[in-house]
Amino acid sequence: MDGFIFYIKLGFNHVMDPGAYDHVLFLFALALPFKFKQWKAVLVLVTIFTVAHCLSLAMAVYGLLSVPVAWVEFLIPITILATAVYNCLMKIDGEKHQNLGLHGAITAFFGLIHGFGFSNYFRMLMADEPEKFWPLLGFATGIEISQVVVIFAALFVSFMAMDLLRVNKAFYIRLFSILIGIITIPMIVKAFP
Repeated sequence: MDGFIFYIKLGFNHVMDPGAYDHVLFLFALALPFKFKQWKAVLVLVTIFTVAHCLSLAMAVYGLLSVPVAWVEFLIPITILATAVYNCLMKIDGEKHQNLGLHGAITAFFGLIHGFGFSNYFRMLMADEPEKFWPLLGFATGIEISQVVVIFAALFVSFMAMDLLRVNKAFYIRLFSILIGIITIPMIVKAFP
């Protein structure tokens, strides 16, 4: 049980690590189009992301698929920028979100990419582990818990801006998407293979 708790903490800290703020940026970009009362839709997207993230991590850990680290490190900020651009280009409705299915498919694809970003470290960490399923499940649980914390923080910021301060939804989404994009561009330049 101690090992399982260790991997939950590892997954939680993977997202919350201040030096790895790319994950938090992606989650904020993912949550931007939604209002607080749409938390269930965002939770579905986050769960899709976690499942895809852990699927690619499992494929790497079990040696089924390997992706060059340089490309993954380049593609992760690309996914953040793409999410921010998608937010700027999407049709913004006052109370509902358009194309949740498309958003879910994109989120799953981006989750696969993000999962490979942690795979080398995780594979080394698990080199002496005879059983890999429980550590993966613990890690996935930690990721999901931390992502829920981040998503609810993002939704709370949206609530404060749109519901309390009455900031126009389209303006809010586009402004913060542009800011996320600007923060992400140096990451892309630095990681360019």
